[in-house]
Amino acid sequence: MRAINFICALLVCLTLAAAARAEETPLEKAKGAFEKGEYTQAIEILKSAAGSEANNGDIFVLLARSYLELNQYDAAVSSAEKAVAINPKDSNYHRWLGEAYGAKADHASMLSAYSLARKTQKEFDAAVQLDARNFDAQQDLIQYDCTAPGMVGGDAAEGHYATGICRAQKKDYAAADAEFAKALDGKPKTANRIYDIGDYFVQRKNSEKLLAAAAAGEDLAPHDPRGKFYRGVALILQGEKPAEAEQLLKDYLHLAPMNSDYPRPWAAHYWLGRLQESQKNPGGARSEYQAALKLNGKYKLAQEALKQLGKD
Repeated sequence: MRAINFICALLVCLTLAAAARAEETPLEKAKGAFEKGEYTQAIEILKSAAGSEANNGDIFVLLARSYLELNQYDAAVSSAEKAVAINPKDSNYHRWLGEAYGAKADHASMLSAYSLARKTQKEFDAAVQLDARNFDAQQDLIQYDCTAPGMVGGDAAEGHYATGICRAQKKDYAAADAEFAKALDGKPKTANRIYDIGDYFVQRKNSEKLLAAAAAGEDLAPHDPRGKFYRGVALILQGEKPAEAEQLLKDYLHLAPMNSDYPRPWAAHYWLGRLQESQKNPGGARSEYQAALKLNGKYKLAQEALKQLGKD
């Protein structure tokens, strides 16, 4: 009798779980697709949902972000404008409208770009005015004009990060190195900011700071796969633990979403190619560089590496 009761209880739980999954909202489904890099599917879900939830600004913001990932700038601007119109007091909506204007400006004629650049600054300004703790918007604004690192509301990590951006843009790399290191020591509050710093140290080929970034990211967000990428790259730069480096990058390729906040898969293949070269395996290196270019035919690092490697 107890076995029958247990089976019945289990069936009830399974039924409830299935019902919960069935009740997943369109926005939640779209977020899931977005995180997997399935931007076209996310757009289809969101466009359908917008018909019945015309006052849900979150739908239009995610639409804008999806369009940005596909380089569809006009559609991104239109969607973000609708989000801001729905709720003009939402800091994040203004931030993404600024992102959309900025992306469109980067691909516009000179006359159009000027007008769009002014709109970009206006939206970033609005985002910061509405929420002084919206550090992403603050950094966007700082990168726009690189004039006001002090605006980051007393957050030491954000202040050093902003100053580091300014120093790097002025090609004062010694000062930038120091500022980004201080930013990392200041314990950034988000994994995105930690790995932004990681990206800088990848460019600088600073394996020590890359390992520190990976450790900080793993401590803050243990399930975020980006720590594997940066740790693997650091080991390759150091020329140590090749088997571990290879496994870390392969794990990253398996786990990471296709998302602009994450290192792209072709970058992981490039570093796997670098690892194979260091192991005196030109055939393996060539295969990894070709895998990178299959994913992104314009990826210059892989193009150059393959050219230097020469023909078979």
